[in-house]
Amino acid sequence: MADEQQFIEDGLQRTQIDEFFADELGRAGYGGMDVAKTPMGTQIVLKAEKPGMVIGKGGKNIRKITTTLEEEFGLEDPQVDVQEVDEPDLNARIVADRLGNALERGWYFRKAGHTTIDRIMEAGAKGAEIVLSGKVTGARSRVEKFNRGYIKHNGEPAENIVDSGVGVAVMKLGTIGVRVKIIPPEAELPDDFEIYEDVEVEDYVADTDGESVEELLEGEPEGEDAAAEHGAQAPADEDADEDELVEDVDEEVVEEATDEFDDVETPSDEDADVDIDDVEESIEEDLDEDTAAEAEDLIEEMDDADSSADGEEGDDE
Repeated sequence: MADEQQFIEDGLQRTQIDEFFADELGRAGYGGMDVAKTPMGTQIVLKAEKPGMVIGKGGKNIRKITTTLEEEFGLEDPQVDVQEVDEPDLNARIVADRLGNALERGWYFRKAGHTTIDRIMEAGAKGAEIVLSGKVTGARSRVEKFNRGYIKHNGEPAENIVDSGVGVAVMKLGTIGVRVKIIPPEAELPDDFEIYEDVEVEDYVADTDGESVEELLEGEPEGEDAAAEHGAQAPADEDADEDELVEDVDEEVVEEATDEFDDVETPSDEDADVDIDDVEESIEEDLDEDTAAEAEDLIEEMDDADSSADGEEGDDE
């Protein structure tokens, strides 16, 4: 059988055994069980408010329970141990059953809830919560909560520290579910802290080998020496190394560039002067031609304008 299937089978068997004990030992104040498999068999520890009723007269009831576990549930050599609950008001399973019985006897749900949660806090609990869900007063279902103290709802503390119990109250209008959560007085929560009064601080200060704060401060170097000791010199050395590398690279690049342009023919000073004179002469010739053409165009436009003006005067006469 696969591991996952085995876990499911074990959980189902444990739930069935728990329901069997709840039905069989309801009057004895059943407060839960612990099951552990050992090489010698299956060890079952029962918690009950009245251990005498669980054992029965001459052990008759406990033998009946052992036989049922072995035959109906297939447990090998079950060994049942009964333990008495020291404080029933701090056992969530017992409290839930009591509250369910009170509702069945006709107690008003608010009176039953407040009375129960007050008894839990008087027993020394750090916090408690009671949730009633169902048709508590009328035909419509609703949820009623009663809170006191400090309670955890999620995380590891909610699983390992908070004691949870579920009960049922069968009423004429329907079934009412009862859920109880209790944080016992000895629980150590992860966010707990203590305040000590009239305590010398020196008793809780870490030992510094006899050196005072002033002595430690005097021993620290100042200025450049402190920076050098704390590793401030290392970045400067790194910058210097980088500058040297950059200079070497620049020299190599310049040498390669000069080698590439050694074969190129550069003009002499005389050739440069001759080329410049030729360029100037060609520019002057172009400018003279352009200006002469523009002047001719302007003269023609002026002549046309005068001729047209004379024609208009003759017409007027």
